[in-house]
Amino acid sequence: MSPIHDQSYRRYEGKREPLGRAWSVITRAGIRSTLSRKALIALLIVAWIPFVVRTVQIYVVSAYAQASQVVPVDAKMFRDFIEYQGIFVFFVTVFVGAGLIASDRRANALQIYLSKPLLRMEYIGGKLAILVTFLLFVTLLPGLLLIVLQVLFAGNLDFLRANLYVIPAVVLSSLVRVLVAAFTMLALSALSKSTRYVAILYTGAIFFTNSMFVVLRIITNSTRAAWVSITANVDVVSDVMFRQAARYDTPVIVSVLVLAGLVAISLSVLERRVKGVEVVK
Repeated sequence: MSPIHDQSYRRYEGKREPLGRAWSVITRAGIRSTLSRKALIALLIVAWIPFVVRTVQIYVVSAYAQASQVVPVDAKMFRDFIEYQGIFVFFVTVFVGAGLIASDRRANALQIYLSKPLLRMEYIGGKLAILVTFLLFVTLLPGLLLIVLQVLFAGNLDFLRANLYVIPAVVLSSLVRVLVAAFTMLALSALSKSTRYVAILYTGAIFFTNSMFVVLRIITNSTRAAWVSITANVDVVSDVMFRQAARYDTPVIVSVLVLAGLVAISLSVLERRVKGVEVVK
């Protein structure tokens, strides 16, 4: 009698992807899964309301020059727009990022992920790219579109000629705000198996550091302690990028070092917490 199914060795005939590309599979799957949540779609739509408001402002100023005395379209407007999007960066970070690694830890999925031909940095990069994609959707994308609309409504490049630095400022300030939030959240997500606990930790980190700054500001009657606040440090860096007067007395180099240190600590946490479990026979 012949066997029902021949299970002898056969050469693998599937497509072999080179190392370094697996992160994109994690990212695509994560984005598709996240977009299936209706609450997130609603949040993303609401996050674009300020864009609509600024679009109307740009149109009015382009059509009626005298309106620029009331609602000017300048570098400060673009800085304020990116800064105001910070509230949506916070909510999207909590909504999307809290469970990125925590959920895998709770389901013991890290063992499965890292037992595959998947580098640890690919896993981290794939998870990071999911959150960064959504955050850039509410910061960098609308910011650049506003610049395009300004040129279209004005019908000339006069604004860009006078404020060429606005383009890199929008890009860099968005990236700073997004990357600091993404790395911080991802590190916290790697510390726990509870998505809710991670969300509380991130919320506490943001509000606690801001509260510390407020208290120190009242005690010292100075804003030199802005470096203790994550949000204030981002604002200090943004002011320099958009060539605006500094709102705080903290030197920009101090804020840059604090933010860089925060990212470095986050990477260290990820390096220690994201690892497969060795099975000893």
